[in-house]
Amino acid sequence: MKKRIRTLYVTTIIAIFAFLGMQMYWLNERYEFSILEYERQLSEKIEKGVEEYNELRNKAPVKRTNKRLEDSNDTLELPSYNLRQHFGDSIKTSRTTTIYTYRTTVFDILGIKPGTPLTEEMKDKAMQLLLEEKKNPEDSVMYDASGARDENEAWAAAKNVQLEKDCPFSIEGLDSVLKKVGVKAKITLVKEDSMVWKPRIDFDNSRLRPKVVLMIPYSQLEGQVADIECGINPFDILPEMWKTLVVSIFISVLLIICLILQFSTVRKLSRIDKLRNSFITTMIHELKRPISTLKMSVSGLDNERMMEDPATKKEILSETRNALDNLSAYFSKLRDITFNNVEQIPLNIQSVNLHGLFDNVASAIIFPVDKHVEIINRIDCEIDVSADRSHLYNILTNLVENAVKYSGSSVEITAEAVKREGEVEISVSDTGNGISSGDIGHIFQRFYRGKSEASEQPGIGLGLAYVKLLVNAHGGDVTAESREGEGTRFKIILPQ
Repeated sequence: MKKRIRTLYVTTIIAIFAFLGMQMYWLNERYEFSILEYERQLSEKIEKGVEEYNELRNKAPVKRTNKRLEDSNDTLELPSYNLRQHFGDSIKTSRTTTIYTYRTTVFDILGIKPGTPLTEEMKDKAMQLLLEEKKNPEDSVMYDASGARDENEAWAAAKNVQLEKDCPFSIEGLDSVLKKVGVKAKITLVKEDSMVWKPRIDFDNSRLRPKVVLMIPYSQLEGQVADIECGINPFDILPEMWKTLVVSIFISVLLIICLILQFSTVRKLSRIDKLRNSFITTMIHELKRPISTLKMSVSGLDNERMMEDPATKKEILSETRNALDNLSAYFSKLRDITFNNVEQIPLNIQSVNLHGLFDNVASAIIFPVDKHVEIINRIDCEIDVSADRSHLYNILTNLVENAVKYSGSSVEITAEAVKREGEVEISVSDTGNGISSGDIGHIFQRFYRGKSEASEQPGIGLGLAYVKLLVNAHGGDVTAESREGEGTRFKIILPQ
C-alpha cells in the first residue's frame, strides 16, 4: 500500500510539473504570436503615419508647380516630368525619368516693365502662358527608374523628388504625426547608395525588448529613406492576452487544486487505514483484559469447592462486576466519541464531591509493577461540583491513566481544585514525559497521536478527545500546559 501511494505521489508531481511546463510553453508561443501581431499592427500604424505626413507636406504653403516660390521678385517655377520606357526581349523593363525645371518671372512672360503692380489675374495669366509656352528648361535631372514596379510608381517617385525640394522631409514633422497616433519612435534620415523602392520591415522578437525597425523611402530616386525604430513594452502586449491568461491560470489552478485534493484524499485514506488497524488492535487489547477476567470468574463460579468459601466467592463476584464495569465504560466511551454534537450526549447532573470522586479514581487505577506511581489528592473535601458523576469520573480517569502511561520509571500525579463564583477549576498535573510544542496544539483532536507516543505506546488517540468532548458537553473548557521532559498540567473549568 505504501509503495502504491508513493508511486501515486511521484506520478502526480510529475503530472503537475509536466502540465505546468506545457502551459508555460503554450503561453510562450502565444506571447510570441501576440508580439508578431502587435508588431504588424504597429508597422501598419507607422506606415499610415508616414502617408499622413506626406499628405501634410503636399498641402504645405510652398511654391511648387503653379504657385510662386518668391513673392519678392515674382519668380515662377514649373517642374515637368518625362518618363521613357524600353520594353526589350528581357523580362526587365528599362525606365528613365527626367525632371525638367522651367523658371521665369511674371514681368518677362507678360512683357511688361519690372515693378509694375500685379493683380491676381495677371499672375494667373502668366502661369497659363508658362504652361503653354515652355521651351527650354533651365536645368534637368535624369534618374534610372527601372526598379519601379510600374510607370505609376515611377511617376510618383519623380514627384517625390520635387516634393523633397519644395518641402523637405523632417524628423520633427514625422515625429509629431506619429505621437498623435500614440507611436513613440526613434527616427533617422539616411541616404542610401542605391535606390530603395519598397518599405522594409525588420522584427526583433526579443522577449524582454522586442522592437520594430522600418526603412521607408520618401525620395526613391535620390535614395533617401527614413529609418524608424520603435521599441515595444511587453506590458503593452500582456493586456491583449488577458483572456488567455485568465483562462490558463484558472485551468492551472483548478487542476492543481484537484491534484492537491487527490493528495489529501489519499493521505486521509491511508491515515484512516492506519487508524482502523490501530483501532482494531487497541480494541482487542482493551477487551481482552475484562473478557479474560470474566472467563476466569465464570470458571471459578463453576468450581463448587471455590464457591463454598465465602471470601473466594465474594472476590470472584467483585472481579466479575469490575470486568463488566470496565466493558461498560469502554463501550460508553466509544458511544460518546461518535456523537457529532455535544448536546447529543445525555447528562445526569448531580452534586458530586470532588475529593471523594478523585479518591475513587486513584484506587481504581491499575499501576504497572515496574513503575512507582504516587497520587496526591489536594482537593478540599468540601468542594462539590454540579456534573454528571459518571462522565466526570471518566474524565479524571483518562487524565490519570495518561499521566501513568506517558512517564518514566516513576511519576507523581497531583489533583487540585479551586471554587470560584460561577465555576470550578480542576487541575491534574504530573511529572511525566511532557508534550512537545509541536503536539500540544493537536492533542485534543480525534485520533491524533504525538510522533514519539505513536511508536512507544498503544492507543488510537481518542482519550483526550473524549475528555474535551465530555467537558464541552458540560459547557466547560479544558486546556493543557506542558514542558517536554518536565510534565504536563491539565486545567478543567466547569460552570456552576
